[in-house]
Amino acid sequence: MSEPEPPDVVSHLEPMTRYARSLARGDAAEADDLVGEALLKALESGASFRPEGNLRGWLLSILHNTFISRRRRDAAEARRRSALADMTTTHQQPPSQDGQLRLAEVGRALMALPEEQRAALHLVAVEGLSYAEAAVVLGVPVGTLMSRLARGRAALRAWEETRDGPAGAPRRGPPDLKLVGGSDAS
Repeated sequence: MSEPEPPDVVSHLEPMTRYARSLARGDAAEADDLVGEALLKALESGASFRPEGNLRGWLLSILHNTFISRRRRDAAEARRRSALADMTTTHQQPPSQDGQLRLAEVGRALMALPEEQRAALHLVAVEGLSYAEAAVVLGVPVGTLMSRLARGRAALRAWEETRDGPAGAPRRGPPDLKLVGGSDAS
């Protein structure tokens, strides 16, 4: 009896890379390493994937667990990466257009969120996973995911309301951020 064919993961590389970059706080090299390690684990354990299952969710779960394992295994390396990321962002040239500047500001605000909130927001708002799918990827109950989303969205709204307007003037008016992936009912 021959071994089953490994799952076709090529079509899922883009979402895996986006999620890895979110987890790695934008460090492309670290994200590529995470994706590579997660793909290796997926191919090694391909027999554990059920053909009727959600391949993308399975791969993102492996990616998330790989990230958590790495973080636990090497806390000193995580601190070094964070310091390196801080140094590189101060040497970047400011974007030439307002839209790029705004996107960079929102990106920095998102990356400043605690990991749990950032991961939840990324999976729901960027990857478009349902709450149930995102909860499976993160290995938490749906209620916990919803709580993390709510706290992350609230933190981004608070950041939006307090950020400075032109020339350092206090910002006035409603926030520019739009809600993605849920309701705004409080």
